[in-house]
Formats: sequence, structure tokens, C-alpha cells
Amino acid sequence: MARGGRDRRIGQEIQRLLPDLIRKEVKDPRVTGLVTITAVEVSPDISHAKIFVTVLNSESAAEATLEGLNHSSAFLRSLLSQVLRVRSAPALTFVYDHSVDRGMRLTQLIESAVAEDNDRSRKP
Repeated sequence: MARGGRDRRIGQEIQRLLPDLIRKEVKDPRVTGLVTITAVEVSPDISHAKIFVTVLNSESAAEATLEGLNHSSAFLRSLLSQVLRVRSAPALTFVYDHSVDRGMRLTQLIESAVAEDNDRSRKP
């Protein structure tokens, strides 16, 4: 890690600050629903940050929200540079995080397997 974990610390700070900035400052009509930032990966030289987000909406609304966020990334970067008090905030790229969807799907599969097993055990 660069400079004793500076990239990691900046990533954590971005993850903490960005949801409020998105909710209060982004006026793009494509950004709808509850946007959750699940992770932030900052490059070692702190020039780029990949922001992993989930959106609690339909899949088409999530795609539109992602487009709106990527369109607003320069604006959010300038706001972050003021709040973080860094000379240059990293360029932001928003990516949809599918891990939540996969987790929900696995939970459904487990629940259905348990219910099926319970049905089998009840039958003589």
C-alpha cells in the first residue's frame, strides 16, 4: 500500500462521505432510489477510485442510476476534494456491485432446500 495505507484511509473516508453528497448534491433525475456504497477501491497512487454501489430499485432503474452517477463523477470529485482537503481527489468510477444480488439468491436457494427437506422428512 502506498504511504502506509493512505489509499485505504482515503477509500474509507470516501465510502463514509459519498452517500451524503449523492443524496444532497446530485440533482440528476436518473439517480433514484437508495444508493448504497458497498466498497471503495483506491489505486495506490490515489488517482482513481472504483466505487461499488447497489441500488434498491429495478434493474433498469439501477442501470440509469449508475449512468447518472458516472455522469456526475467529476462534480462529486470536486466536492470530495474540498471535504477531504486533498490536493487532488481521485477520479471516480461507479460500478454496480452484484454481490448483494448473489447473496439474496443464495439465501433463497438455501431456504427452498431447507423447506423441501422439511417436507420430505414429514412424509412417512
